[in-house]
Amino acid sequence: MDDIRKKLLKNLPRIDDIVLLLEKKGVYKKAARDIVVEICRDVVQKLRDHILSAPEKKLASFTMDTAAAAESAEAAIDGLHRYKLRRLVNATGVILHTNLGRAPLCSEAVERIADVGRGYSNLEFDLARGERGLRYDHVSALICALCGAQDALIVNNNAAAVLLVLNTLAEHKEAIVSRGELIEIGGEFRIPDVMTKSQSILREVGTTNRTRLSDYEKAIGPNTGVILKVHTSNYRIVGFTEEADLVPLVALGKHHNIPVFDDLGSGCLIDLTPFGLQHEPTVREVLDTGVDVVTFSGDKLLGGPQAGIIVGKKDVVARIKKNPLNRALRIDKFTLAALEATLMHYLTPEDAPRKLRSLKALTEPAVDVKKRARKLIQKLKRANLADLTCEMRESKAAAGGGSLPTQDIPSIVVAVKSEKMTASRMEAKLRQAPVPIIVRVDDDEILLDLRTVAEDEFGFIVDALRQLHA
Repeated sequence: MDDIRKKLLKNLPRIDDIVLLLEKKGVYKKAARDIVVEICRDVVQKLRDHILSAPEKKLASFTMDTAAAAESAEAAIDGLHRYKLRRLVNATGVILHTNLGRAPLCSEAVERIADVGRGYSNLEFDLARGERGLRYDHVSALICALCGAQDALIVNNNAAAVLLVLNTLAEHKEAIVSRGELIEIGGEFRIPDVMTKSQSILREVGTTNRTRLSDYEKAIGPNTGVILKVHTSNYRIVGFTEEADLVPLVALGKHHNIPVFDDLGSGCLIDLTPFGLQHEPTVREVLDTGVDVVTFSGDKLLGGPQAGIIVGKKDVVARIKKNPLNRALRIDKFTLAALEATLMHYLTPEDAPRKLRSLKALTEPAVDVKKRARKLIQKLKRANLADLTCEMRESKAAAGGGSLPTQDIPSIVVAVKSEKMTASRMEAKLRQAPVPIIVRVDDDEILLDLRTVAEDEFGFIVDALRQLHA
């Protein structure tokens, strides 16, 4: 080790000295002593790591005294008091943006979470009988009424739902699935990997672009546990293609006494075609084929909280409920409260696109988006934001979240340009605003897509842009 590194390591601030300095500043009002000491150790360790790894030329001017180390430790302690999970403005035009929390909750869902969370609840207590009940009963009847299912079960997300169904129906048995449906979606969720974890045996049939009913039939054997159909969610195969329809697959499964399982992925409860969107099979349409079990998400096209919803025939769902894995995947009272409030809007289907923000963003006429864009421009002009220019342009939004992957949704963006700051710099500073604004960048402009921005969020945008040059 060279002399300069040895000298710097020898002169590192002592942890006791840093703690003593913080004590004089009243640090224990912010954190307990054990936490303070641990953070001080971490500060010194980072200094040590830097000295050992940095090029020698960068160490010539390196200094870190006790006061500076104490400031770093205090900043780290202050950071523990700041919420990391925060509200932000999604101005990207991606409606179900996985990185940004997918579907915003409706006001009724938020109110129900607060109401249930601030006290005790009848989560697993049957008020009519005065004895223990099942948490799923709070929403299962509502889901069944909306979907036409015989029974329903809810777990914490759709990946969990797929895992649970496969483990129940095909543990140590073959699950027959088309090669064209062995998908990967966000977060490296791969159907083959989930099947492995479920301890089912993958039996691929057909080819990437063409799978016939006869391919499934030939694959059926004494160790077949389930026939699996998977919605391709975030992509489409076009051109020379063929896939087996669900109705004949159900008939095939019934003939051989093998359950048929359809993973819908996004899951939709209303017909989207009247809004000019491509047809997405509704859960009721799929269940009407006679399929044994269907899984779908609660936080995508449904517009509610993250959840995996399992619906189907009573005897099949009963088997899934009894699986010990179900307890590890169950949802909590907050998800139940939000899901119940969300589902109630579907009792009158015309209400759902008006009350659920993600559905409204998907179905809102472009002319209404344009009106909102004009209002934002007027608000920006009234704010007299120096050095900024803005104009309105037509654009395309996307559903996101693995939903409607080939659907371009007409939208309007407000393009903002600064005379003194690059667009990339503006984008970075907007991300650091008290309420972060997440935008797109094109050439030397930031783009605010109004399809995903609500009018009550305009103030956050104006405040963030005002602080750009502050």
